[in-house]
Amino acid sequence: MTHQLRIFAGALAATVVLLADQASKYWVLYVLDLERLHSVAVMPLLNFTMVWNHGITFGLNDHEGASALVPVVAALAVIAGLLVWLYRADRAMVTIALGSVSGGAVGNVIDRLRFGAVVDFIHAHAFGWSWYVFNVADAAIVGGVVILILDSLRSSRLADIPPNG
Repeated sequence: MTHQLRIFAGALAATVVLLADQASKYWVLYVLDLERLHSVAVMPLLNFTMVWNHGITFGLNDHEGASALVPVVAALAVIAGLLVWLYRADRAMVTIALGSVSGGAVGNVIDRLRFGAVVDFIHAHAFGWSWYVFNVADAAIVGGVVILILDSLRSSRLADIPPNG
């Protein structure tokens, strides 16, 4: 795959994640009206539950006022680094993973700028166990990071294989 095609694949992944994230948040806020309903059972193990996440990540709290911009600035710096990495990446799967992480990060930054908080609504639970409430952007970020870790482990193993000779 050519360099331009790999970059296109990463940009496409970022765009798809960003659009899916923002469309899902629009739907839960303005069509489903989840803020009024608070929680809706979707399946036995899945609810849509409205949470305004004012924290940094996984519910960790940040501060009020001017320091509330710190997560936005930090996220933009990370996104810039991810885009440089995406441009330099030599494997399509890596560019797609980086695009997914970038698109998710941009989606959450948009929420922080629009609402002062991130819209979270996907709530998985089972047998008394409950995971954090998250969104499409968060899922894309975690999925992209998992792919990057697996790719890194795969690349490390390949580097340890001696050449045939």
